[in-house]
Amino acid sequence: MPLSGPPRLSVFTLFPDLIEAHARTSVLGRAVRDGLVEVIAHDLRSHGVGGHEAVDDAPFGGGAGMVLAPGPIFDAIEARLVDGSVLRPVIALGPKGRPFTQKVARELSSLIGEHGGFSLVCGRYEGFDERIHQHLFDDELSLGDFVLGGGEVAAMAVVEAVARLIPGVMGNETSAMEESFSVSRLEYPQYTRPASFRGWDVPEVLRSGDHARVARWRLAMAVVATFERRPDLLVEGAVSDAEAAALKEFGLVIPGVEWPPDRPKRNRKRASEPVVHDGRETD
Repeated sequence: MPLSGPPRLSVFTLFPDLIEAHARTSVLGRAVRDGLVEVIAHDLRSHGVGGHEAVDDAPFGGGAGMVLAPGPIFDAIEARLVDGSVLRPVIALGPKGRPFTQKVARELSSLIGEHGGFSLVCGRYEGFDERIHQHLFDDELSLGDFVLGGGEVAAMAVVEAVARLIPGVMGNETSAMEESFSVSRLEYPQYTRPASFRGWDVPEVLRSGDHARVARWRLAMAVVATFERRPDLLVEGAVSDAEAAALKEFGLVIPGVEWPPDRPKRNRKRASEPVVHDGRETD
């Protein structure tokens, strides 16, 4: 049964001040103050051993660095699972986890409806004793193929990405729908005043007042931006009829990609080739 009250996102860390500071800033901070979400940091040292509240120990078999020990980690998390102050799933943050994407953010946001929230655990040192992975964690996430000093940066990224999907957090709900990766597309280009800056003009369509045409331009430009910068995302799904029509309307041709009107094909593309705008190539 989900808990009553706002969604609860718990973060276990050796540096709770980092998480608490992040939870007070910007859109996330406003959502916390408005009672739309709770972000609670728990100190892993709460069940540390000895005067220094140690949570790590040397690895069996030798090697550099220290390993987060099972005793303190199990105790710190299970105590709060039992009293109900944190929720499953309990998700580790480390380089061996599955990649965190917008799709995973939506998956986690759906867990909020089922369970009322979830818990994140930040790795440090040389990682967790394998028995913690096997018998305590329900999942593990990674920000990408690089190494950080700990999981706190990843935890802040996950919390913010998921919180933005909670109703009311963004204020304008369409913002979350139109942002990059929401539909396997990067976001279309954005402009603001002045209309001309150093001789670089805002596209005429955005100043036309024709909202339907603006929407079609943005649809087309999202495909162009994705092709130019992240062509791998286009492989996940064929370009829709609406996207193909918008590309044609604005004279945008992506070499090597065909979308016949009767049956969209899987995209065959070469990222090094330029997109043609109204017959003119752009880098």
